[in-house]
Amino acid sequence: MKLPSEAELLRIFIGESDKHNGRPLYELIVEAARRRGMAGATVLRGLLGFGAHSRIHTAKILRLSEDLPVVIEIVDKPERIETFLPELDELMQEGLVTLEKVRVIAYRPETAKP
Repeated sequence: MKLPSEAELLRIFIGESDKHNGRPLYELIVEAARRRGMAGATVLRGLLGFGAHSRIHTAKILRLSEDLPVVIEIVDKPERIETFLPELDELMQEGLVTLEKVRVIAYRPETAKP
């Protein structure tokens, strides 16, 4: 797949313990993006954060949290992102979703090694 130099970055902020139908929400979002043939998705686990409820979620040993922040990033063509948003909305009960324009410098698969 070739991405245009002008693309969009969809960033989804949720909690690690967020679930949908008993499954981790971040997994469902990535699987949905893959089914749609999107360029790719990355899940990042945060060490510290807070959201709409203002509760601190941290990985510090003294404050064990089972709900660390998770960010899912998806970069693709604007039209692909736009068609993904309704499905994302159905999956999410809470969280934050942002969208920004990005400039793609390189997007290429690893070449086969001899």
